[in-house]
Amino acid sequence: MERKSALIVDVFRGASLPGFYGISGVIISGSHAMVTEHHDWSERTVRWLIEGAKKRIPTLGICYGHQLLAYALGGEVGDNPNGCEFGTIEVNLNQNAREDKLFGGFSTPILVHMSHTQSVLRLPDNTRLLASSDMDKNQAFVFENFAWGVQFHPEFDKEIVIEYVNQHREVLLRENKNPDRIIEKAFNTYTGPKILKRFAEIVQERISQ
Repeated sequence: MERKSALIVDVFRGASLPGFYGISGVIISGSHAMVTEHHDWSERTVRWLIEGAKKRIPTLGICYGHQLLAYALGGEVGDNPNGCEFGTIEVNLNQNAREDKLFGGFSTPILVHMSHTQSVLRLPDNTRLLASSDMDKNQAFVFENFAWGVQFHPEFDKEIVIEYVNQHREVLLRENKNPDRIIEKAFNTYTGPKILKRFAEIVQERISQ
């Protein structure tokens, strides 16, 4: 049977989630949906993530994926009480991050790209907080040293984050935030790609064991 290096599963469009045999790592991407909307495809993914956690498969949740992972593990997700967060943002790593497999070695603060209105309001049990920003205290967490959630988008570049700011101009203006100023402060940062590369190395380490 042909082996694939990556399997993309569009659960939003009804694709079936795979079995866990042969899966070495999982990335849960962002979404325009909200975790609190409890769509059938989202809740189905939650049940799958719970099974994946039992098997201790390295997992990285990004933005919506960060929130969905936290929710699956018993945390709470809802509207960010501080409002929406867009642009290239400083995120402060804490003491836990220094010893973490994914974040260890990064200087603080890190600069990353952001686009979200909901947040993880309460972390699940057996997790450690790794990073916070002025707008969101739960920017990154790790669950039992194999599953990470990051509220920011390590896969974004400057052009993508600017497009998201433009798409959410009305939301930002309603919250008395200046979208043009946010765009002026946006720039390319290489922290995100380094985090993705390190996650890939963590997955490779598991394969080699």
